[in-house]
Amino acid sequence: MNTGLARTLWNQNQDLAEACLAHPFVQGIGTGALDRPTFEAYIAQDAYFLEAFARAYALALAHAPDRDGLYAFAEMLQGALQELRLHAGYAGRWGIDLTATSPKPETLHYTDFLFATAFRGDAGLTCAAMTPCMRLYAYLGQQLDQVFPDADHAYAEWIHTYRDPGFEDLARTLEDLLDRYAEHAPATHETYRRAMELEFAFFDGREGSEQ
Repeated sequence: MNTGLARTLWNQNQDLAEACLAHPFVQGIGTGALDRPTFEAYIAQDAYFLEAFARAYALALAHAPDRDGLYAFAEMLQGALQELRLHAGYAGRWGIDLTATSPKPETLHYTDFLFATAFRGDAGLTCAAMTPCMRLYAYLGQQLDQVFPDADHAYAEWIHTYRDPGFEDLARTLEDLLDRYAEHAPATHETYRRAMELEFAFFDGREGSEQ
């Protein structure tokens, strides 16, 4: 993992990362005990979120300050679209109509935050808003895989997706962009922290809370 600003920000927000890992929703994915309707509702909400995430990458690409950033954000956009295909696969197998789902308040809070940040055109702050999602999901996948290495249940594909080295590579690419473009300033720290808070609220919303 990076040793620059991205690593500093991740270390500063370990409390929220650990809270997400310990959340009953995430642990239910790990054990396979999560009830199916809850997971189906999560997939529908996450698909809505990922569409916004992909569009935020497109905005970051449009505002990339150099050619390296242009290539890197294009790669990250493709990664987000691949993740959307995973959700479409779940939806197809489990009969989830993604188009009929309305976003929950915690989902809208997160997507509104992403768009408000990305539309500003500051590549560094956009990275600070988006990196927590990528790093957190890589962390959750890797941690769950360590605790449940032989998971063979309905949610094992979720664990395998986020523990995969390819997803880790995407997380590191975004961290590299954060290190390159973001300033070590209060706004960067606040943006990263807010994204982590919204990640926890997104998981907590699957338990019926409207944070």
